[in-house]
Amino acid sequence: MERSLKDYTIISLKGIAMGAADVVPGVSGGTIAFVSGIYEELIQSINKINFNALKILKNEGIAAAWKSINGNFLLALLTGIFISVISLAKIIRQLLETQPVLLWSFFFGLVLASVIYVAKQITEWRLITFVMLILGAIAAFLITRIQPQQLEMSYTFIFFAGALAICAMILPGISGSFILLLLGAYKPVLDAIHYKDFKTLAILAFGAIVGLLTFSRLLKWFFDHYENITLATLTGFIIGSLNKIWPWKEVLQSEIIDGKLKVLQEKSVSPMAYDGDNQLLYAVFFAVLGFLIIVLLEKLAVKKSE
Repeated sequence: MERSLKDYTIISLKGIAMGAADVVPGVSGGTIAFVSGIYEELIQSINKINFNALKILKNEGIAAAWKSINGNFLLALLTGIFISVISLAKIIRQLLETQPVLLWSFFFGLVLASVIYVAKQITEWRLITFVMLILGAIAAFLITRIQPQQLEMSYTFIFFAGALAICAMILPGISGSFILLLLGAYKPVLDAIHYKDFKTLAILAFGAIVGLLTFSRLLKWFFDHYENITLATLTGFIIGSLNKIWPWKEVLQSEIIDGKLKVLQEKSVSPMAYDGDNQLLYAVFFAVLGFLIIVLLEKLAVKKSE
């Protein structure tokens, strides 16, 4: 397929939209790819990065190998994603510190709507489907109860966090930053971007590459062979994880680390029990806004597929 500079510019803009989605816990870059009409080409291009591409590289050269993996498309898309992540990370990080309740309310609305979005893709409900949904919800809820000090931010952990998070980019309805959020790696990654910690970012990127080329294929296999069960498990996982992003928290334990207050243990509480409950109406507004954004994206996706 011959494309002009204008075509690749549009692809980069779609990448910027995907990157913006993946910075926000709850919106999937895969959803944006689906809505914008590049989802199928993205999946096909990723799957072309294999040993056959290496064989072409060896026998026919760089140009032939680059063409075989649809390199220009991937480069344009990844450039847009990179620009978006770098530019938006600082804004999100600042909002996490200055307006946490309103920001988490927005995230909560996004994720709640994503539950409905993913569940609606299940075409057949059987006993095993319900069982996997419940097990997924229980597993995720237990993960949200793990305290931060139990998850050491080692380079090995960052590597695997990147590998898992990148898989979300190719799954509509699942957010990469949401996976980082569940793992407790979301804010550390934002900090690494803000403070230009290139070593941490390089390890995260390496994990993402490995995850994209390996685990993503495994997920694709599960979707091809056990789509309903996989979707049910993911739906349950998202439901159980809502506890993690509940906007109102009571700090149970904290300490000063490197001159900054770090929360070690917290629990979800009623909005009325929270000191900032005067923000309740604003919080509800942002939660509804987040919910409606996903509903709008879904309607656009349906219209696009018709």
